[in-house]
Amino acid sequence: MEQLSLKEIAAALGADCPADAVVDGICIDTREVRKGSLFTAIKGERFDGHDFIPKAFELGAAAVIASRPVPGMRGPVLLVEDTRKAFLDLSGWYRRRFGVKVAAVTGSVGKTSTKEMIDAVLSSRFKTLKTEGNLNNEIGLPKTLFRLDRSYQAAVIEMGMSGFGEISRLSRAAQGDLGVITNIGVSHIEKLGSRENILKAKLEILDGLKESAPLIVNADDDLLQGLALDGRRIVRYGISSAEAEPRAVKIRTEKLETVFEICYRGEEYPARIPVLGNHHVLNALAAFAAGIELGMSPEEVTEALPGYQPSGMRQKTVDFHGIIVVEDCYNASPDSMKASLSVLSMLGNGGKRVAVLGDMLELGDYSEEAHRQVGRMAAENRLDAVACLGEASAFTAQEALRNGVPCVRCFERKEDAAGWLKRSLLPGDAVLFKASRGMKFEEIISAFYGEE
Repeated sequence: MEQLSLKEIAAALGADCPADAVVDGICIDTREVRKGSLFTAIKGERFDGHDFIPKAFELGAAAVIASRPVPGMRGPVLLVEDTRKAFLDLSGWYRRRFGVKVAAVTGSVGKTSTKEMIDAVLSSRFKTLKTEGNLNNEIGLPKTLFRLDRSYQAAVIEMGMSGFGEISRLSRAAQGDLGVITNIGVSHIEKLGSRENILKAKLEILDGLKESAPLIVNADDDLLQGLALDGRRIVRYGISSAEAEPRAVKIRTEKLETVFEICYRGEEYPARIPVLGNHHVLNALAAFAAGIELGMSPEEVTEALPGYQPSGMRQKTVDFHGIIVVEDCYNASPDSMKASLSVLSMLGNGGKRVAVLGDMLELGDYSEEAHRQVGRMAAENRLDAVACLGEASAFTAQEALRNGVPCVRCFERKEDAAGWLKRSLLPGDAVLFKASRGMKFEEIISAFYGEE
């Protein structure tokens, strides 16, 4: 973060400035406070940052943003009505100080992978800032924006949400030069009620896009393919949609890579990505479109795509003593389950293909049917075995067995599942681990690898 004066910050927030100071960092956690920091006291579910204001000053904070006075305020305090809102608003004000080109990314499934794919493309030409991990909410996004300085030329900012209004606020802070919507799935349907409402919430990304900014959408998604917006240019990418440009054709698998051609303006450009599955091809097309919109040539973009690497626990592929392991336990929804099971169906060197599946959370009344769909998907992909953990995944097991999966097992304990896998899998086999983040499937993976 570049240095700011407290007077500048106070003016941006519409707050009184009791004294001036130099600020060179903004934080909400006293563990990150150092001399010159501006500490923002935010109230969370378990802690209230106001209780830590004296500690922040002891650690060298130059000033504090607070919503009420507290004993022990030993330095300048900017009083605001809502510190959480102030934190986000200040990040938007700070972002507008820079001429950096911003790609704003949202969607029900694949937004993080698409963000990483866009970063791989843009980073090949520009110094690019990106959202790290899951910092895609009203606390995480400001943390990303505050990392900007004059050296950055581009940024890829991911935006998540759980209800109406969130993406609007995030988008207004990020001020994107282009927006990307990957798809409209059923994540958060418990709160929003329908996919149509989810689309409405995702379209809030328009609220902060610049007037000239295009919206890049997945034309293979049934709710996005016919999208029309007055006064906004729409770029459509896809595989099956005839209206898509860019469009992927001649898709094929070579070892653990996907190879395809990108059709764009009457030409075909050869492309390669180091991951499997058509869903990753769609991510690459979104990155291609973003790169073109920000001034890169088709050749520059396709040369950069092989540099993509999956982040976190998102469909990471590991060769474990001859067994191909797909670690995909960051999150799960029916759409991402479909994509991952499709990838598993491509793997294995003549051996078994086994899926270890857990609950998909936050699906509300749709949960039973969604888990039954996954069981049918397992059968459609001709898997040899399915192991399920979790209350809702019992429906997955029932449907997998009913539709002909040869071996279906249910486990209550993760160590039992890991033990069964150790006894059952051989070199040449392939296994997928897939569940919502709250199921902590990395614990099964660790036990399978013998790390516990």
